[in-house]
Amino acid sequence: MQDRNRDVQVKMGDDFVGEVRICRPPNNFFDAALIRAIADAYDELADGGCRAVVLCSEGKHFCAGADFHGQSDAEALPEEGASALYREALRLFRSKLPVVAAVQGAAVGGGLGLACSADFRVACKEARFVANFARLGFHQGFGLSVSLPAIVGQQAALEMLYTGVRLTGEQALARGLCDRLVPADSLLGAARELAGEIARSAPLAVRSIKATMRSELADKVEAVLEREDSEQVSLRMTEDFAEGTAASLQRREPVFKGR
Repeated sequence: MQDRNRDVQVKMGDDFVGEVRICRPPNNFFDAALIRAIADAYDELADGGCRAVVLCSEGKHFCAGADFHGQSDAEALPEEGASALYREALRLFRSKLPVVAAVQGAAVGGGLGLACSADFRVACKEARFVANFARLGFHQGFGLSVSLPAIVGQQAALEMLYTGVRLTGEQALARGLCDRLVPADSLLGAARELAGEIARSAPLAVRSIKATMRSELADKVEAVLEREDSEQVSLRMTEDFAEGTAASLQRREPVFKGR
């Protein structure tokens, strides 16, 4: 297994399945450097004969998004915007390789966006999928404006984004947000099994099919990222954002005032 920046580890199996592991437990908060390392790993595996990738993480949660509270070494989204981070995020959507995300614990906020950048999601019943942006007084990012509706449909996406509803693994399966639901101790194995099924298909054909089926989504993500970033910068200056993030840290219900 190779260390890329101590926070991302990469390995390649004899079955042509690669593994990209995020190593910032327990919450696996991200910043631009982490997303860049994941994208670099995808590119390296694609050039090295890999046919499918499993994206996984150490610790309790798959990914809790950006760290707004300074509780990790990862930097929070900068006040001037997240354009650098989102440039790296776009690379994930343009990856040549099919990606299977193994989701344990929470995929929250930008972490949900990371999960939705993958082609498939394998989860356990303990997983939680949350688009909590509005509950923070914030706008969604990481391309979720288009990736989430593409997976669950427009109405289900609106409900998740407007309300910040927390979906269990079972609820995510019912809505199509995860593709397979397995016991927690079987999660990584099940993700590797799905990736292995893909890897047994003709690799040039799979890459060609992915380019046809996913390139439009990547184009839409690229088009929407600038608006997501702009709205996040604007809303970050509001009292509601300060209240939402404070309430989240204090584990209480936020009291929003619309200013």
